[in-house]
Amino acid sequence: MDLLPDSSRLRSDSTSSSASQGSRSKTILRQRLAELMTCIEDMSSDDEAGEEVSRTLDEAFQLCGRLLPTDAFRLHMVTWNVATAEPPEDVASLLQLNDQPAIDLYVIGLQEVNATPVRFLSDLMAEDSWSHLFMDTLGPKGFVKVTSVRMQGLLLLVFAKMMHLPFIRNIQTTYTRTGIFGYWGNKGAVSVRFSFYGHMMCFLNCHLAAHMHNALQRVDEFEYILETQDFDIFDTPHVLDHKVVFWFGDLNFRIEDHGLHFVRSSINGGRLNLLWSKDQLTMMKKKEPFLQEFDEGPLNFKPTYKFDRKAESYDTSGKKRKPAWTDRILWRIKPKSLPSEEDDDDDEKASTPADDGQEEYPIMVTQNTYTSVMSYGVSDHKPVIGNFTLELRKYFDTQLVDLAPAGEWSADHDALLSYTILEDFMSSTWDWIGLYKVGFKSASDYKTFVWVRENELPEVNEVIEKSVVKDDLPLLSGEYVLGYYSTNLNSIVGLSDNFQILESKRAAMEGLVSKDINGIDK
Repeated sequence: MDLLPDSSRLRSDSTSSSASQGSRSKTILRQRLAELMTCIEDMSSDDEAGEEVSRTLDEAFQLCGRLLPTDAFRLHMVTWNVATAEPPEDVASLLQLNDQPAIDLYVIGLQEVNATPVRFLSDLMAEDSWSHLFMDTLGPKGFVKVTSVRMQGLLLLVFAKMMHLPFIRNIQTTYTRTGIFGYWGNKGAVSVRFSFYGHMMCFLNCHLAAHMHNALQRVDEFEYILETQDFDIFDTPHVLDHKVVFWFGDLNFRIEDHGLHFVRSSINGGRLNLLWSKDQLTMMKKKEPFLQEFDEGPLNFKPTYKFDRKAESYDTSGKKRKPAWTDRILWRIKPKSLPSEEDDDDDEKASTPADDGQEEYPIMVTQNTYTSVMSYGVSDHKPVIGNFTLELRKYFDTQLVDLAPAGEWSADHDALLSYTILEDFMSSTWDWIGLYKVGFKSASDYKTFVWVRENELPEVNEVIEKSVVKDDLPLLSGEYVLGYYSTNLNSIVGLSDNFQILESKRAAMEGLVSKDINGIDK
């Protein structure tokens, strides 16, 4: 695969702004340093100056802390129009499983998943074959499916390392149809939004109108999607309200003007730059201000459509469609609001962080890789991957619920667990605690579960005990974890430490393990 060199890395951040917007924190930092210099020049005694210098430096370093994120996470994204094909046997190179630093989040957007009526109905009752493949591949690596959303052939999957689950909250999904005058879901968008350590993020997987002459329609469809999709979250009801938005999918933009021969010879000769100016999305970004807010890495990989299946050669059928970069990944950092005149005149207000915390809790997005994976041939599109680093300051790093097993666990007797609500949240008597084997694939992949206390909601810091009936416990030994699932937040908001369940005496009696009789396994 063609990987971009480090010099091509792109960075966007929530603290950046135009010269007219300025940076309040940097201005205040300069003010504090100026005060420091004044203190040194006007000091009347060593003790007095020392205290003033210490205080001013303290404030300056606090402001520096606001400007610099303290944690980095890796996000790996995939977009692929699979053209109704069944998945390949192996997706390891697509997911870059051995990438270093290790990946924290996977977001996978597919288009044209097989959605014939019979197939779609069967997928409603059980996971589709693509979801199964990704879950089976990522589960043993410690990734859990956070959520998914499907609209006919559009599928969006989100996976996270198990340790991040309690800090992914307020998960919601939605979809928008744009096919056949908005009544059919073969085209449109599916989206997932959630807060990641308090930062509001939205992922939008689109499949827009096809054909060369529909560039303006594609822009109109995207604008319609942004206007109509909404979420039941008071501070981020719409897509563009989120701090970070990723827009990706089969956006279907084509290469204008150039003929088939010129396009193919430019690709074969490695002169991709000759095609960039006629890429419709690039052209539309120059005309549409709302598109200019989205960043994209350079198109240093071959156009991903249209290929002969099971080959790396472009379309040799009678139609001989012109190659195009139809499959894309873009992102947007929410722009800072312009300061009002009142804010500029008021020093006290100027030292207050912005309402959305962009200055005190910044987030930076750096694209490490943007390329296609040419080795996959099940579709007439090649998959596109984008690897990102998210640098941020966490709003919180404490679980909402603390859980722990009590005593020894085995299926020979009832087991006991305890849980404590550490912070007030929208808990419910419909919340439950699941017993998961380490390597579980999703929140519903539990071995057994118990409802939380049914008669009344617990107080903060109240320790509550629940028993688990022995008949519901696994007979064989293994490593397990307890997870508290919030029905209102649609996520696991607390995990216990990993612990061992011991092998039950009943396991040998039921033939699950071999018996050792006089030193001979029977």
